[in-house]
Amino acid sequence: MQPDPRISSARRAVLLIFLVCGIGLSSWAPMVPFAKIALGLSEADLGVVLLALGAGAIFTMPLTGILINKYGSRRVALCAALVIAALLPLLLMASSAYQLALALFVFGSGIGSIDVAMNAQAVLVQDKYGSHIMSSFHGMFSLGGLLGSIGLGFLIRAGLSATVAAVSISAALILITLTQYKHLLPRHEEAKTDSHGLSLPQGPTLWLGIMCFIVFLAEGSMLDWSAVFLQFSRGFDPSLSGLGYASFSVAMAAMRLTGDKIIHQLGAPKVVLYGMLVAGTGLLLAVTVPIPAAALAGFVMVGLGAANVVPVFFTAAGRIPNIPPAAALAAVTTLGYAGQLAGPAMIGFIADVTSLSMALGLVALLLFLVAFGYRHRN
Repeated sequence: MQPDPRISSARRAVLLIFLVCGIGLSSWAPMVPFAKIALGLSEADLGVVLLALGAGAIFTMPLTGILINKYGSRRVALCAALVIAALLPLLLMASSAYQLALALFVFGSGIGSIDVAMNAQAVLVQDKYGSHIMSSFHGMFSLGGLLGSIGLGFLIRAGLSATVAAVSISAALILITLTQYKHLLPRHEEAKTDSHGLSLPQGPTLWLGIMCFIVFLAEGSMLDWSAVFLQFSRGFDPSLSGLGYASFSVAMAAMRLTGDKIIHQLGAPKVVLYGMLVAGTGLLLAVTVPIPAAALAGFVMVGLGAANVVPVFFTAAGRIPNIPPAAALAAVTTLGYAGQLAGPAMIGFIADVTSLSMALGLVALLLFLVAFGYRHRN
């Protein structure tokens, strides 16, 4: 049975909104070294500034749930995408660490809002589509991560300044958003709830949230620190420093596009065990072998290993006994994104005291703990 053409259009629109989010967020990765040099920031100073991005997202997520309940996820996704596009060039125009932190806070607010809104649209479209298609949405986000991380570097090598390159990417994001907005499902098709925010995690929800925090911390490390690591620890040219996050993103996208089949064949516990062992080993390879190719290979392994672990955790959260799936997923998601958006700031502090290689190595050890921790509980 063929799906309703309107639902097919909505699916395509949601896929492209996930792409917008992936491009917008990952375009920041190759900008980090430019901002670090322009403002003369140390690793610790940069870590504090990066905290603003996560703070904006975490602050906005509970408010986004309220806005979606009142205005619908379509309008919230539109506004959030426009905020992301508008702020992206401003990240390179900041003349002080305070200005950059403020811009990152607003940028992070857009990222947090669009993440909640696009996932709400994805759930709605999947329900109407009649089959599991969630992995394809997250695969498109990872594809956006690839395009965003290499896109800015490509435009710079083509002769554009970093700021003009960022403006070009912003224009593309606005174009995609405005052309796809009308195909997203409207407010009246979404169920209203009495929820006024996100539930506080506890018990098994808290445990899954902590596991998600660690995995998302590894993903956030790739976003915020891979370009810095490649440029300052492995001697990469600034225009090529985005290759680290690009390698990670393409590996993750490839695995997520086949994720449903892999989980069905191996089972959730083995996907988490093997995935975290591969990701942790890859991160250790990147920071211990002083060869540029080894760093890229290690980042690929992180993407391959981590790709299907979070979907397993989200599925498990939705099946916790005696807890409404929406409440459990909201709590687990919030903790997870706290790891991705705020956790990398901790890496900056650790790197300033020790080294960036040591800080990333500690993240690898945490991934090993997830591998055996999840297996022990299942």
